[in-house]
Amino acid sequence: MSMIDTASLRAEMTRYGFTQKQMAESIGISPRTFSNKLKKGVFGSDEIEQMIHILKIQDPASIFFAQEVT
Repeated sequence: MSMIDTASLRAEMTRYGFTQKQMAESIGISPRTFSNKLKKGVFGSDEIEQMIHILKIQDPASIFFAQEVT
């Protein structure tokens, strides 16, 4: 299973000045749900697509399809 590189996602959000609350609202979920998903490193494909668009992420695979460290 692939995991999200949450540190990189947080860095991108910071770069664009998004708080977790603002990002949650931007993709249509509650801040609590966003926080829980971020902790687990799991988002739905529609949420991922929205974040890629909102944050203008050039290399989404490096953030959203990071391999689990074994």
